[in-house]
Amino acid sequence: MAIKIIFFARLRELSGHAELTVSLPVPTTPRAVWQHVLPDLALPEPLLVAIDQNYAQLDSPVQDGQEVAFFPPVTGG
Repeated sequence: MAIKIIFFARLRELSGHAELTVSLPVPTTPRAVWQHVLPDLALPEPLLVAIDQNYAQLDSPVQDGQEVAFFPPVTGG
């Protein structure tokens, strides 16, 4: 299954990618996507995840063709 992955803000720098598309077996989760793409980089804490532009949990199911976005918490000022 093909999944589009987007990294925002500091996570873009840490991962070395703005976005990419990967193929993974089903079923999968955002946690498994991160571990597949960045096996040597621990999941940062705190971390926000979205699936198709809706907030999700790291263990939420991801389906073929969906978009998974990783981003740090947003703060205002």
